[in-house]
Parts: sequence; structure tokens; C-alpha cells
Amino acid sequence: MAKRNNLLIFILTIGVFGILNTEMGVIGILPSLADHYNVSVSQAGLLVSLFALGVAISGPIMPLLFSGIDRKKVMLLVLGVFVLGNTVSIFTSNFTILLIARVIPAFFHPIYCSLAFTVAATSVSKEEAPKAVSKVFIGVSAGMVVGVPIVSFIAGETSLQMAMAFFAIVNAIVFIVTLLFVPSMPVKERLSYGAQLSVLKNSMTWLSIVAVILLNSAVFGVYSYLAEYLKTVTNMSSNSISFLLFIYGGANIIGNIVAGKLLTHSAIKTVISFPIVLGAVYIILFFTRQFNPWQS
Repeated sequence: MAKRNNLLIFILTIGVFGILNTEMGVIGILPSLADHYNVSVSQAGLLVSLFALGVAISGPIMPLLFSGIDRKKVMLLVLGVFVLGNTVSIFTSNFTILLIARVIPAFFHPIYCSLAFTVAATSVSKEEAPKAVSKVFIGVSAGMVVGVPIVSFIAGETSLQMAMAFFAIVNAIVFIVTLLFVPSMPVKERLSYGAQLSVLKNSMTWLSIVAVILLNSAVFGVYSYLAEYLKTVTNMSSNSISFLLFIYGGANIIGNIVAGKLLTHSAIKTVISFPIVLGAVYIILFFTRQFNPWQS
């Protein structure tokens, strides 16, 4: 049982990595995409912003609509849509088609991620659920942080098409292993849409939503401009910035593992401590901005 659960969680982790990598991986190759399709960099940025908009719009709706269907079938459907969209992205020479091929999978993105976390949590005991979810969340961190340099490296060493193919290959592999190794997971007790929406009456739900929005804004808002901050404020060289971003990505993944263990043993203390520690780190970052042992 334990081995089967570990395999399931591993598959879900790689699946989430493939989904998030499809979303964020193009960040590192936007200039190349702009040149390839003869559009501006800002227009190429629509490949990221429209994808994110699709996720935001479908997030509250799509998981609800698919909540009563066998979870394995739903995961295969989502992965299939991503493989198809990624495959079209490899071969199309039309930027509009490329946008469509990315936006359509974006609407299915929240379905897989919500299922991955839910399945991981329910596959183990209640006490071990935070640890299981944190393992799957490694896929989120890897997709958002590690996926970008991987795709950039592939594009630089081979071609833009091979970089785009990386998205399709990862999702295709997860589709196959899900088909072969993930058991059928029919929904035994289907809740009505009204019952599921009733959770919005709980004040704790709204507090959690606001907290997640603010914390993610703080984390990823800083990450989005971290390279520029290190370049213009601390005057770091490009190699030093790449090295620090690599360290950041590794720390992000390790942090998920540590957080899972902390949440298992002391959830409330961990949740309360995180924003305090994060704020302290940002304060230190601000006041030590001129300290640079690798200044070029």
C-alpha cells in the first residue's frame, strides 16, 4: 500500500510539473518566440498572460464541473488536452494558432492541480496529508522555477521546436504512466454544486483565500523581478545571477519538503511563522542590497 501511494504521489508530482512547466516555461524563450513568429516581445508575452488569465477564469468553475467524474479519467482528459496543445505549438507557424493552442489547455489547468492535491491528501492518513501535498507541490515549484532554465537551455543548445517539444514529452509521459499505473478513482459520494459552494459561507475559507493571494503576491512578485533587482541594484554579473536563481530554485524545492514535515507536526505555528519569516527576509534583502561579494 505504501509503495503504491508513493508511486501515485510521484506521478502526480511529475504531472503537476508538466502542467506548470507548460505555463511558465515559455518565459525563458519569449525573445526567441517573438523573433520566430515576427511579433514584439510584449505580444509574445500574451502566451504567458493569456494562459494565466485562462487559469484565473476557470479556477473556480472547472474543478466544480468535473467533480463527479472518475478522477483518473479526468486526469487523462486534462493531460491529453495538454499533449495535443503542446504538439500543435511545436508545428504551427501561425502566432494566433499558437495562442489558441496554449489558452485552451489553460482552462483545464486548475482541474489537474486541484485533483493532484486532493488525491495526494486522501491517499494517506489525515496526519500525513500535509506531507503528501507538499511532495506534490514540489512539482509546482519545479515547474515555475526549474522549468524556465531547462527550457531556455534546450532552446539554446538545440532549437526552439525542441524546447516546445519538451512540454509535450513530459505531459505525454505522465499520460502514459497515469493510464498504466494509476487506479480508477470513481467518486463514491458526489456532492451537489450547492453543497460544494456552501464552503464559501465559511469565513475561514475567505481568510485562507486572501492569505494565499497576499503571500503568493509577495513571493512571486519578488521572484519576477529578482534577476533585474540583482543586476541593477546589487550590480551582480550575469553568471552570479544565474547561480543565485539556481540556488533559489533548489531552496524552493527543499522548502516544500521541510514545510510538509513542519505542517504535519505543528501546522498552526508554521502558518503563523511563515509571513513573519518572509517579511524578515525581505527586510534583510533591502538593507543589504549594496553588499555584493561577487560584484562585477
